[in-house]
Amino acid sequence: MFKNLGVPELLLIALVLVILFGSSKLSELARGAGAASRELKKAKSELEDTVKEISSEKPEGGVSK
Repeated sequence: MFKNLGVPELLLIALVLVILFGSSKLSELARGAGAASRELKKAKSELEDTVKEISSEKPEGGVSK
C-alpha cells in the first residue's frame, strides 16, 4: 500500500503535520501514542500469561471417558 512512499513524500507529510498541529502538540501526540503502545503490550502479555495458566491447569473432578 505504501510501497511508493519515499523520503521526499515522508518529509512533505511531516511538514504538513507540523503546520497543522504545531511541534509541541505533535510531541504530546507522540508521547501519548507511546504510552498507549506500552499499555497495549502490557495487556497482551497479561492476557497471554492468563491463557497459559488456564491451559496448564488440569481439570479437577472432571468427567472421565
